[in-house]
Amino acid sequence: MDYLLRDDAPFSDEVWEKIDEKVVKTATEQLVGRKILHIYGPLGAGVQSIHLDTMNYQEEGELDLFGDTETCEIAGENRKFAAIPMIYKDLSISWRDVETSKQLGLPLDLSPVAAAAAACAKKEDSFIFNGSKELDYPGLLNVKGRQVIKKQDWSKDANPFNDVAKGIEKLVAKGVYGPYALVASPDLYTKMQRLQEGTGILEITRVKELIDGKVYASPVMPANTAVLVAMAPQNMDLVIGQDMATAYVGPEQLNHKMRVLETVMLRIKRPAAIVTFE
Repeated sequence: MDYLLRDDAPFSDEVWEKIDEKVVKTATEQLVGRKILHIYGPLGAGVQSIHLDTMNYQEEGELDLFGDTETCEIAGENRKFAAIPMIYKDLSISWRDVETSKQLGLPLDLSPVAAAAAACAKKEDSFIFNGSKELDYPGLLNVKGRQVIKKQDWSKDANPFNDVAKGIEKLVAKGVYGPYALVASPDLYTKMQRLQEGTGILEITRVKELIDGKVYASPVMPANTAVLVAMAPQNMDLVIGQDMATAYVGPEQLNHKMRVLETVMLRIKRPAAIVTFE
């Protein structure tokens, strides 16, 4: 990975290993989109574009004795190519901290690295769920062709359970089957943390039973919104060119400027596999 310019940095291999561990740990703890999406890649930093297809589905298979019945093929259509964007955040580590670490044998404080990784993770999730107006890329919450349910008040009765059940019914009616996952805004996620009257069971527990426990909250979700997705890779996936990594930019006023970066792209192949609660 010469393009990361790590040989130019005054860091040992051990320090770079700790930096990589910090980035991976921080991103893993924060990322939500990767918990519900199939990963396609990493393809390499040099891959700058990827094909986008919508899938032509004919759910019914054929049944006969000789295999000579005409059948409708499942195939990608409306193919186009799109550039894979880069997500990044710059940081700086004080030269004095580096020298202190070397002279006294103290661990190098990697808080700036963790903060930059957290910023990239938040931006990645925002890109997945909200898309990018600047690049004209849709997200799960606003892609055309998604299914929409007018949400009930999730602070009352069994409304979260009933709405999610309706969402599953909509998906099944379109021939979209599980596994499913639900991602809610923090306020809606909190509203599910209550006992359902007369049952002694948390509302979120009942919702999790519907979708095999895959219920998450994300701070990038707009307030009072949630999304239910069918997770299978034929419906959507996340393309990764360069997975999240740290590059050395160079010295600046003696301090060490670095960049946490990644290249990612959301591919929605079947918009009907998404239900938003609005």
